[in-house]
Amino acid sequence: MSRTRTALLAAMALVAGATGTAIAAVPGGTGAAAVPCTVDYKVQNQWATGFTASVTITNNSAAKSSWSLKWSYAGNQKVTSGWNAKVSQSGANVTAANESYNGTLATGGSTSFGFQGTYSGSNAVPATFTLDGVTCNVDSGGPTDPTDPTDPTDPPGNRVNNPYDGAKVYVNPEWSEKAAAEPGGSRIANQPTGVWLDRTAAINGVNGGMSLRDHLDEALRQKGSGELVIQLVIYNLPGRDCAALASNGELGPTEIDKYKTQYIDPIKAILADSKYASLRIVTTVEIDSLPNLVTNVSPRGTATPNCDVMKANGNYVKGVGYALNKLGDVPNVYNYVDAGHHGWLGWDDNFGASAEMFKQAATAEGATVADVHGFIANTANYSALKEDHFSINDNVAGKSVRESKWVSWNRYVDELSYAQALREKLVSLGFDSKIGMLIDTSRNGWGGANRPTGPGATTSVDTYVDGGRYDRRFNTGNWCNQSGAGLGERPKASPEPGIDAYVWMKPPGESDGASKAIDNDEGKGFDRMCDPTYTGNPRNDNNKSGALADAPISGHWFSAQFQELMKNAYPPLS
Repeated sequence: MSRTRTALLAAMALVAGATGTAIAAVPGGTGAAAVPCTVDYKVQNQWATGFTASVTITNNSAAKSSWSLKWSYAGNQKVTSGWNAKVSQSGANVTAANESYNGTLATGGSTSFGFQGTYSGSNAVPATFTLDGVTCNVDSGGPTDPTDPTDPTDPPGNRVNNPYDGAKVYVNPEWSEKAAAEPGGSRIANQPTGVWLDRTAAINGVNGGMSLRDHLDEALRQKGSGELVIQLVIYNLPGRDCAALASNGELGPTEIDKYKTQYIDPIKAILADSKYASLRIVTTVEIDSLPNLVTNVSPRGTATPNCDVMKANGNYVKGVGYALNKLGDVPNVYNYVDAGHHGWLGWDDNFGASAEMFKQAATAEGATVADVHGFIANTANYSALKEDHFSINDNVAGKSVRESKWVSWNRYVDELSYAQALREKLVSLGFDSKIGMLIDTSRNGWGGANRPTGPGATTSVDTYVDGGRYDRRFNTGNWCNQSGAGLGERPKASPEPGIDAYVWMKPPGESDGASKAIDNDEGKGFDRMCDPTYTGNPRNDNNKSGALADAPISGHWFSAQFQELMKNAYPPLS
């Protein structure tokens, strides 16, 4: 269970009816008294004996080079671990002091930290906070004005540790109808897939299609008396897909305000409707964005000018942070941030830097790590779930598997090992120890006649790896409409430790991009990686693209690919 209550300036509070959260007025406005500091304390997740909370401090006094926040619990709450602050407890009294990297707190500046705790009985929000001995949330350290509205306790939310456990997952009728219309497609037409909100118009429905509310209403119908997850892909950042052209979006690199007010805010308003409070709403937040700021920017050899622009203006980080903050305020929303795939971020110089980038975005624009329920790997990609015939620790003909052309010094050979390792890294950086990973298995089965049944010949490390690998791409950098790919593991909850679910976030049969230039009104360009005649670039080690011919623009139905995915499914379709 989850609830949120914000302890803020009661004397100047505006009560936001949609969430029951009190929002402080800006100190120093007309008629405002001096408020030395404000504290926003939120219980993010709560279960029978434990909870996680986030705390945001805003300093309205003189700038600080260090800080210490104190409060006392009225009940039997105990802090067990914290992040972004040194949190200690003596009896009912808690002290949170800055870490070495976040001690500076400018006038008007804010900082956030979080912690996990246990409780029994009630879990009331602390009544009073002091920052360096000064009482926050009240005028000049004095008492709260009793004539002004107080912050009501929010109604209970319904977050659970793993939203997929014990729940059905929404079947998108629009995708299901297309799948069922294909020869043999009825075998998978009842599988759950993601609903892609890839432009602002998708919120209200495109070309007579279902709107976001239509999908949520249908999800309530499918839910019945049980639990149901609906999966939404949040995908409309300014300057979207800076390293590719096939999925460029509608917003230019600087249009962050449009992203916030015309895209995220309307989505949040709909999801916050109490009508949908019984649904478990999983969001996949902005695929193919943050990793580009690590791997495709100067001075790296694969830098692209568009990615340099997005790193310089900060709008990927701001956009993701804003989305996490706003959507995370809805008690039944579970945010999962896109985490690329092992063939993109598994190298030593990408892995840690990307995790740090995820942390930066998760603490931007008012977001905290508590707004992140987990991460998703391999979204809309083809990397094998688990390679059984070779491991990163194997040595053949005097060489490590890491030295093979296919692995090319990567630390990981498949998505399961990558996702589990990334989860550990993210927890070490301050994300909740209960975060879970999703893996998109919609197109990574690699079955069919070409699926290896054992390891390759030990003549050399390359023959060993190439003969045994399930993933039959020319290179792990190939991402567009891959020839020979098959449906992967069917959606499944809690399949492995640390993995919340295998999901089909990318609906099978929807194109990755056009194989030749096609005029369209969706802002989507032509990327040579979708051209089957293309011989590559440094990002795929100058290999052939491996793309299927005659593909439509991204997101449009591609019958030939759908048929190939069914033919090469693993586990096979019956």
